[in-house]
Amino acid sequence: MRLKGKVSIITGGGQGIGRATAVKFAKEGARVAVCDINVASAEETAKLITDAGGEAISFSIDVTDKKTIASMVSGVMAKWGRIDTLVNNAGIVQDAQFKKMTDDQFDRVIDVNLKGVYNCTKAVVAIMLEQNSGCILNASSIVGIYGNFGQTNYAATKFGVIGMVKTWARELGKKGIRANAICPGFIHTPILATMPAKIIKMMEDRVPMGRLGQPEEIANTYAWLASDEASYINGAVIEVSGGATL
Repeated sequence: MRLKGKVSIITGGGQGIGRATAVKFAKEGARVAVCDINVASAEETAKLITDAGGEAISFSIDVTDKKTIASMVSGVMAKWGRIDTLVNNAGIVQDAQFKKMTDDQFDRVIDVNLKGVYNCTKAVVAIMLEQNSGCILNASSIVGIYGNFGQTNYAATKFGVIGMVKTWARELGKKGIRANAICPGFIHTPILATMPAKIIKMMEDRVPMGRLGQPEEIANTYAWLASDEASYINGAVIEVSGGATL
């Protein structure tokens, strides 16, 4: 098991890619803190892990609220005494064409997707520095490289978290802390349930592999990056999209 004994925090762990990542980490031997603003979904993910023989605890956190983050970090340290990996997966979308986008839509996505990553990483970095080891993984997107119609706010955040990991890789690498980003493409998550079938078909047609990705395929990449097998990968931005941007 490539993550045996490692303590991992997964934000947005209640569903989709976050849930798949939490389950994958546990299968690889990690002790997992499942964090989500929806405590019921976080508890459900943790139960999936413990029912399968893994070790997990759930926390209700709002990544825009530093107090809930601090409480979670204290809980993790009290239970396991260290933090090896932080997966900054929590995020939202509030799409609109730029000319129609409201300040509230822009600010809310910035607060969660960008400031939330800052808040969570700030809360664990001192612990990682004391350990002289750690791994920070940010959820970006192919939109964070290429932009996307109707997603000024989302694209800005996903560009931003790439800048964060590249800066952290420079600042923290000598302290044994690696920082990397993953850029998923079109992934089959619960959010797609609200989309018309023709839109999903258009997304599939853009992918040379002819299908959407599965959350587990992103989770597999996170698990590898968190493992010692990726010990010399720092400041990388890895696209996991089936070739959607070719």
